[in-house]
Amino acid sequence: MDKEQNIIDIFTNKFIGDDGAVVGKMVLSKDMFVENTHFKRGWLSAFEIGQKAMLVNLSDAVAMNAVPCFALLGLGVPSNLKNSYILELCKGIKLTAEKYGVKIIGGDTVKSSEITISLSIISYLQNAKEVSRNGAALGDIVCYTGSLGGSLKGLKTLLNGGHISSKSKFKTPILRDKFMKHSAKFIKCAMDISDGLASDLPKICSKFRVKFYKNVSKLQWLSGEEYELLFCVSPRNLKRVQNEAKRCRVKLNILGKIIKGKQKTHGKFTHF
Repeated sequence: MDKEQNIIDIFTNKFIGDDGAVVGKMVLSKDMFVENTHFKRGWLSAFEIGQKAMLVNLSDAVAMNAVPCFALLGLGVPSNLKNSYILELCKGIKLTAEKYGVKIIGGDTVKSSEITISLSIISYLQNAKEVSRNGAALGDIVCYTGSLGGSLKGLKTLLNGGHISSKSKFKTPILRDKFMKHSAKFIKCAMDISDGLASDLPKICSKFRVKFYKNVSKLQWLSGEEYELLFCVSPRNLKRVQNEAKRCRVKLNILGKIIKGKQKTHGKFTHF
């Protein structure tokens, strides 16, 4: 039973079901980043924890072609956590926010048994062009940015007691904000890959299935927390998107083509 979907179903309304809720020209989004669910303290430095918490939240805004402007921070920390550690954690959040022009305008703090970071992001649509998860049609080309599999590879290394580079996608996701800004007018639907292709592909191709042009390994198929962009584009606009990717120095992968049928999934990322 999918506990996450059951919870979502309880609160379902016209605003729910995308990377963020569109209210007028605003896009409102929230993600949590919780110790022993998303990370272990020994895996990331305090700064890296704060940095990743902010990056994964900003990713939702980027996927919808919105510019993140403000954030509200909810922070829970154990009572035995050193002040120096908390300061580094907050520094990671603050400096990452500033890098993307985001101001933290309020929030709350509380004592908790584990480090818990909850961020609400207030963004504004670029050129009033919302890019949602809906809009795919027969014949559209399915693409994704960058490379997949790095996050799961990093996680497996950590679970086996190894160490990973600070450049690992498990530690430092890469946002494709510049690419989306220039490509949004050609993109029909999009989302960030947070739960892996296995879970996320059916979300933008729910009424169809994909004829794959590219072989996808099990690692690439199941790797969650990649935060690359998954999107659909009509064949006539594919070259334009490829040109924008080249201009932004972003690797673009053509995954396949949308055809009649129902997409099957094999394997799934879960939050519970």
